[in-house]
Amino acid sequence: MGDLIYIVDDDDEFRSAIAKLLGLHGYEVAQYGSANLFLKGLQSGAAPACILLDFKLPGLSGPELQQRLLELGATFPVIFLTGYGDVPTVVKTIKAGAEDVLTKPVSEQTLVEAIDRAVANSQKLRAKHEWRQEAQTLLNSLTPREREVFERVVRGKANKQTARDLSISERTVKAHRHRIFEKMQARTLADLVSLAERLDILSEQENETPPTGNVQTARHTTREAMRRADADARKRDCTPGQGRPSNRTC
Repeated sequence: MGDLIYIVDDDDEFRSAIAKLLGLHGYEVAQYGSANLFLKGLQSGAAPACILLDFKLPGLSGPELQQRLLELGATFPVIFLTGYGDVPTVVKTIKAGAEDVLTKPVSEQTLVEAIDRAVANSQKLRAKHEWRQEAQTLLNSLTPREREVFERVVRGKANKQTARDLSISERTVKAHRHRIFEKMQARTLADLVSLAERLDILSEQENETPPTGNVQTARHTTREAMRRADADARKRDCTPGQGRPSNRTC
């Protein structure tokens, strides 16, 4: 089953021709003659991989429908197809997030390439969003104390310094670190730092850094801590009687 493309255009002949063309390229197609009909169909149907949208429509115009979709939180890509697009309107739709604006008549190659590109970009954004949701769920599983330790670990603070900051023992810090690695499903400190960076935690922390510090110093400290942790891990792995798998960091 191919990706679903919604065509919203009041020109019945043009709409049918485009639907037939896309069907030959393996896409599923749903057709609507107005923005209002599209919105009704969207409520009861599957979310599209892409929308081909005319500028001038009865009732809501194409750009007005684009704005309505943004208000609804819809994230699927929009490609405008029009024979009447003026420059200010085109610029406005692009700024509002339109994937592309194509002028009628459009060649088969240009149209299919634009749709393929839009669908690919949409899939990447959806995958990134899903990953971020999953990572945020893992982060939310940390207790308040584990979160405090986590934020210091990814900034490169040593166990002794973290213990001093939080007024707890170094042994307690190590126990928290072990649980953090398990909950965040990280095997190495580099994994943990990567998660923090992709969740924008490090940038948030850097923005809170006092004027005497700077981003470069913070990142250098983190890299040094990662090297120290990896060296410690190798040393533990080489020490008899530790009883801990070599792929675990605590």
